[in-house]
Parts: sequence; C-alpha cells; structure tokens
Amino acid sequence: MLRVGGTNCDKETANAFMDLGVSADVVHTRTVIKDKSLLEYEILVFPGGFAYGDYVRSGVIWAKEVEVNLLSDLLSFIEDGRPVLGICNGFQVLVELGILPGFHGRSSYPEAALATNASNHFECRWVSMKNVNMGKCFFASYIPKDSLITIPVAHGEGHFVFPKEKEKEFLDLLYDKDQLVLRYAKANGSFAEGEYPYNPNGALYDIAGICSPEGNVFGLMPHPERAYFGWQLPDWTKQENTPEYGDGKRILEAVVEYVQRKF
Repeated sequence: MLRVGGTNCDKETANAFMDLGVSADVVHTRTVIKDKSLLEYEILVFPGGFAYGDYVRSGVIWAKEVEVNLLSDLLSFIEDGRPVLGICNGFQVLVELGILPGFHGRSSYPEAALATNASNHFECRWVSMKNVNMGKCFFASYIPKDSLITIPVAHGEGHFVFPKEKEKEFLDLLYDKDQLVLRYAKANGSFAEGEYPYNPNGALYDIAGICSPEGNVFGLMPHPERAYFGWQLPDWTKQENTPEYGDGKRILEAVVEYVQRKF
C-alpha cells in the first residue's frame, strides 16, 4: 500500500487484505524511493484520498513523483503480471501516469481524464454498479457478469472523459479489448445513462472502473475497502441478520486468490 501526504483509507485497505489472511504494508512513497523496491511486493495499491492536497488537479503531483522516481520499477511490476489497484485518487494517478487505459501500453500522456463532477460538488454516496467485463479483469472474477454490486464513492473529480475527438474510438477500444469493467447502474439493473445520482459524477458511458489490456491493472472511483465488512453497510442496523461482508470483499478477495494461484 503506497501512501503520501493526503492519502486516506490506506489502513482500512490494509486491514481488509489482512482479514483475507495476507500481510499488508503501508509504505510512504519516499520510503520506497529511498530504501525499497516495488518488486519486493506481489500486490500494489494506490489508495484513495487527496494526495498532496490534489493541487493542480487530482493525482497529478503524486503521478509525477512516481514517474520520475519509480516508473521503471512500476512498469516491470506490471509487465510481470502482478496486480495494481488504483482506488479513487489512485485511479486518478494511474490515468495521469498513462497506465490506464493504456490501450497500446503505457502512454506518455494521459489518454483520459477524471474531471470535476458534473454536480460541481463533492459526492459521498453509495452507488450501484454492473459488472460488464467479459473476463479480462480478474479483479471482477468474483462478481458474476451483469450482476450488481453496491459500494460508496467519495470524490470531487470522478467524471471520466476521453478527448472529444477520440471518444468513439476509445470507447470502442474499451469494448474490443475488454477493458470496461464497472458501469454505474440503478438498483433495478438498468444502466444509469448519466442520470444523477445513479451516475454520481456525470462519467462518460457511466464508467466507474476500467482495467489495462492485460487485466492486471484496475482503477475504479468507488471505495471497495469502505464496503468490505457488513457493519460498514449503510443499512446494517435495519437488517435482521447483518451480513459478515459487503460487496467490496469480492474485489479484494479476487486479487488475493489470483496472486496465490499465479505466484
């Protein structure tokens, strides 16, 4: 678990992984730069928050720090097939780095952006999402195709966009390469179709999460670590039998199972 000043939920994410029986370290990026290598680890997580206060724009300063100091290690980590998860601010970092969507490998410039929410204010709410991935992204392997999961968002800049002149081309690539993973949806299973608050930020095509062409890099705006335990669910006090776990577990459990199987 990488962190810098302003990140949050890194400890919650680590606790969720430890509940799955694996060890998890929360390490400051500068400590990795000075004393460690990313290749010492099997799973890398860029958590949510407001890295360096999100000055300039969300995630860009942290992305530049990684690009200057850790890019070679990070690309080796990814090329080795090891999983990288970007949650909220972490998703923004991976987009700024040109790693997501990464249609033809890492791009030297961002191919997408996570812009200011269409509502023009911070959105903190539970949302439904549909898994539309055909199997490329193993992070979603515990979520049946076309089924819904419910996880909270908490961000001011989650409006996923492509350059207008490349919008159709890039959307087609997401489908052709099976990189589209989660789309915002309504409780009845239909897509949000941009309707607020089901689509909380105005994201193009209701995009909530995408993966790399190889499927081992996954970025999403919602926070799975905030929907991991049953007592984190918003209606847990109203339920006769509170579930032990929430939908966030499916994502983290899937990546742990993948690593145990592959490495």
